[in-house]
Amino acid sequence: MTEFAVERVEIDTLVVGGGQAGVAMSEHLGNLGVPHLVLERDRIAEAWRTSRWDSLVANGPAWHDRFPGMEFDDVDADAFASKERVAAYFEAYAGKIGAPIRTGVEVRKVERNEGRPGFTVETSEGVIEAHRVVAATGPFQRPVIPPIAPDDERLVQIHSSAYRNPRQLPEGAVLVVGAGSSGVQIAEELQRSGKRVYLSVGPHDRPPRAYRGRDFCWWLGVLGEWDAEVMKPGTEHVTIAVSGANGGKTIDFRELAHQGMTLVGRTQAFKDGVATFEADLADNLARGDANYLAMLDAADDYAARNGLDLPEEPEARRIPPDPACVTEPVRELDLNDAGVTAIVWATGFTVDYDWLAVDAFDEHGKPQHQRGVSSEPGVYFVGLPWLSRRGSSFIWGVWHDAKHIADHIATQRKYLAYHETAQRQETHTPAEPSIDDTSAERVS
Repeated sequence: MTEFAVERVEIDTLVVGGGQAGVAMSEHLGNLGVPHLVLERDRIAEAWRTSRWDSLVANGPAWHDRFPGMEFDDVDADAFASKERVAAYFEAYAGKIGAPIRTGVEVRKVERNEGRPGFTVETSEGVIEAHRVVAATGPFQRPVIPPIAPDDERLVQIHSSAYRNPRQLPEGAVLVVGAGSSGVQIAEELQRSGKRVYLSVGPHDRPPRAYRGRDFCWWLGVLGEWDAEVMKPGTEHVTIAVSGANGGKTIDFRELAHQGMTLVGRTQAFKDGVATFEADLADNLARGDANYLAMLDAADDYAARNGLDLPEEPEARRIPPDPACVTEPVRELDLNDAGVTAIVWATGFTVDYDWLAVDAFDEHGKPQHQRGVSSEPGVYFVGLPWLSRRGSSFIWGVWHDAKHIADHIATQRKYLAYHETAQRQETHTPAEPSIDDTSAERVS
């Protein structure tokens, strides 16, 4: 990308973040003729490159997890692209659309101007005056390790964002806390490497990877689930256990246990080298089963109503018997006696908007917005889960959310253009020559 080194620039719309959200915003803003600049502190799609484990692949098939304007040219439509291939895809897409992205530039502070429009933006390469700011930094900004983590130098403790492969961990057993997509994939990889693994399982949804010859992404689409606008009550802290690893398969916790993994309930506390767990393992598995079977029911109903010629799959309804760790759950685990030398915290992320010093957040620091349009005029968010609907957390969902935000920006520009024209007519001031450029405009 073009070098960026200026003392001061002015731009209509500044997009902060050059991942999938930033690239999508640039495409839509460019199509609408909105002058803009995208700043990325590292490389394009850097999180896919360096904040994921080595064997990670996309959770959705290649036909689904992409932008409408470009397919993966070297990945089978029903396969799952590697993290390196996903990062390369976004870099190529940015080049295809001519996105004005400046890499290696960190945004340090954004403040609203007083008495004049727009925002003053402090960056590692100078100051930018922007009429609008789009926060496209995504939801995976600050890894969360809960305060219950033990203060024990004998244990190697890492967050899933820092995990790369089994060789990274010392000899001995591993406790993986969190059984969403990241936790269960890491736990299975560790088990395959020969390690003894304890997996702490909380409430979760467990969709089938595929059913009756169609991926679960397809089923959620035809069933209208991607368009759900709000979470169902009580699902705010429910993770989704689905994986594209090893060609993709349905996550089955009981099967993992029958292969040697020890399942435990939610991690409760650590004291004197002993971990304690909630007595909720069986309930959490039952909840996952109910979610799984409900989706099979909905798929069967849809196929019957529409006369779809898809092969029936009665074997998919088979639930393995409960393993011993479910019928006789482990409530306490002496880590030393169990040989546990490492803990992997697959406990998610939180957002980090310390750089965005505007009135756009609630008392808990969460963005206040409606479909990405912030409560602070001129500030926008894109790339967050449930920004507008359930599909917002998927690559194609980010693209559609970005289009809505770009349309909103274009509409605001039309209102302001009318205001400026009206003012000139009222004061009989000749119109100044206009500049319509998609790059930054030097002002000093």
